[in-house]
Amino acid sequence: MRTTRLLTLAGPAGVGKTRLALELAGLEQRGGRCEVGLVELGSARTGEEVRRRITAALAGAGEGRVPIAGARSAADADRERLLVLDNCEHVLDDCGLALGALLPRHPGLRVLATSRESLRLPGETVYSVSGLGVPDAQGGGSLTGMLGSDAVRLFVERARAASREFELTEENAPHVAALCAGLDGLPLALELAAGLVRAFPPAAVHDRLDDRLSLLTCGWRTADPRHQSLRSAIEWSYDLLTPAQRSLLRSLSLLPGGFGPDAAAALAVGKDIPASAVPELLAALEAKSLITPCTDRGSSARFRMLESIRCYGQERLRAENEEEAAYDRLAHWLTELARPLREAALTPAETRRRLAEERDNLTCLLEWLSAGGDPRRLLLTSALAVVDIHRGRPTGKARALLADALDRTDPGADDRSIALGEAARLAAEEGDHDEAIRLADEAVTLERRRSHPNDPLLCRVLLTRGTARTRRGDQGARTDLRECLEISDRVGDPVTTAFSLVLLAWQSLPAGDVATAARLIDEALPVLRAEAGPAPLRMTLVTVGALALERDDPATAEAYFAEALSGMDHPGGASLALWGLAVAAVRGGRFERGLRLCATAETQGAFDASALPPWFRARVEEAADTALRALPRAQAEGALVAGRELQPRQTVEYALRGRLGVPARPEGIVDGTGGATAGDVPLTPRERDVIALVTTGLTNRQIAARLHLSVRTVETHVRNIRTTLGLRSRTHVAAWAARQAV
Repeated sequence: MRTTRLLTLAGPAGVGKTRLALELAGLEQRGGRCEVGLVELGSARTGEEVRRRITAALAGAGEGRVPIAGARSAADADRERLLVLDNCEHVLDDCGLALGALLPRHPGLRVLATSRESLRLPGETVYSVSGLGVPDAQGGGSLTGMLGSDAVRLFVERARAASREFELTEENAPHVAALCAGLDGLPLALELAAGLVRAFPPAAVHDRLDDRLSLLTCGWRTADPRHQSLRSAIEWSYDLLTPAQRSLLRSLSLLPGGFGPDAAAALAVGKDIPASAVPELLAALEAKSLITPCTDRGSSARFRMLESIRCYGQERLRAENEEEAAYDRLAHWLTELARPLREAALTPAETRRRLAEERDNLTCLLEWLSAGGDPRRLLLTSALAVVDIHRGRPTGKARALLADALDRTDPGADDRSIALGEAARLAAEEGDHDEAIRLADEAVTLERRRSHPNDPLLCRVLLTRGTARTRRGDQGARTDLRECLEISDRVGDPVTTAFSLVLLAWQSLPAGDVATAARLIDEALPVLRAEAGPAPLRMTLVTVGALALERDDPATAEAYFAEALSGMDHPGGASLALWGLAVAAVRGGRFERGLRLCATAETQGAFDASALPPWFRARVEEAADTALRALPRAQAEGALVAGRELQPRQTVEYALRGRLGVPARPEGIVDGTGGATAGDVPLTPRERDVIALVTTGLTNRQIAARLHLSVRTVETHVRNIRTTLGLRSRTHVAAWAARQAV
């Protein structure tokens, strides 16, 4: 603010622009830097009224000593003043005229404006105000971590003002976190929600967020009418839009996952909005703080809509009877986006990328279509499955949507074999190999019956069946894979050829034919590294790791298994890699690490050891038995417990530790100052909370009160922490935490 004469705080309704402006102005005034004048423009309706209020604020008490135009004294011109113009968005032209006359004539004048849209004046600096920081959705949910969020702190402060009995506890913390995230960290919405805790617990408020516009209505009695409710705050912005801007905003409200210009243009079709007008309309909506640009997009444009604005847009969409037509346009556009699934054995990279961007929009559309038998559901649910498999986190929801689509649509629908194939892939990812093969059999049979077989699509479902058979340890997979090789060679698809070779290499390992496996992998690996998608590449790396284990080279095996896990925040899509890392650790003499990985693979992987291919399961069982025999019973049980308590992100971090260049600590060895290194000893979120409070000098009783636990539970946590870290006292724990920044 001290480097510009005109600063505009711009942002959406309820984001706290006025509060921030008043705080800035107060700091300037308390510092004695200037005189401050406040002009509230929310109720101003005419240019003359805007002019009169600005003049009165500058003159002081309405004396009118500083006219906007005309004569002025040298003293008036040179005085240091800060003029705060609050709520300018509905009188932008009038503010522009007034400031255009004032600023050149008064060099000592600075202006701080709040608006949902910039003033677009020469010399203006725009500062975008966004919502408060919300908790990390996968941060483990510890109370210490939660209170690091500004949104949570504001909610708790306002909730305690409404009800002195309110406390942030282990039980309600996840609901508070979800509530803050669902409200996009908007201070107005958080304050309105916090006021409800006298009657409703946070979980109940969160469960009703779909109806937030009816729920969040009890603003301060003294507040501006626009801030009495969330709906009225957003409605003020909506009423300032042109008809075309309103129409596009309503349609875009269907997209919870954000959108680019192409999606916006597709939804605008049929609404008398030409595609050429869409970029200008998007720019206008962004300027008015109704959509937000995604900043991590590189050279491509993408926007998102705050959830509360999106809820309002959907409400207006239904009121205008436009919802069904808008969903139909969205379904048509996403179906065209997924069309390459019909034309390739392995999904092209660009298609994967585009579908991944639209995942949340796909899910939303499929929920809308779920009640009927629209044949487009088959291709759309297949697209969702492709995204989930490649990102390494198949969900039960995608599998259920596929099953429902297959049940409700015509058995002769064109895309049925694609849907059956993707349903088979999902079943295989979850270790349900028999069901995967049954579905894949049906897909292959259906595709062979076509009068004009689609070679790439037949290859796609054959490859799916071959993969499922490979994972089950069925040697019949060789027939499918050889046919895939014939088709991929015929159509010129080197990536599918290479992946088929990898699966044949895996088939060679149970028989001990290491030489054949190595030859096939050497041929396939360069192609797949350069061109394959995440899922085929993960299976390839796991195969190379398994080959290294068969060659008794655990260090190389660990490197490939770790690479298969890299870039993931959940191990579910790379369960084989997790089991492989456990075997490699045991063969390398790191028995505790091996047991921890076995335990976390059972709890966090997509399937347990019973679903592993028989020959690979034998390697895992042999490694687990070796580790259990090598360690004292208490130490082995401690390693298993620690592994079971790891959260998904912790599992990946721990599994990759050796790969990241930090060697795992040999069992029984502590660091030079008396404690294990933080990366090598996984701690649960609750144990980290206890350590953080131990370092402040609190007693067990005080920690119990702070965390709402029993004293005995805290004593158990402290004892487990000392045992895990190899430390003898609380003082050592505190010193260890200080070094590791736990």
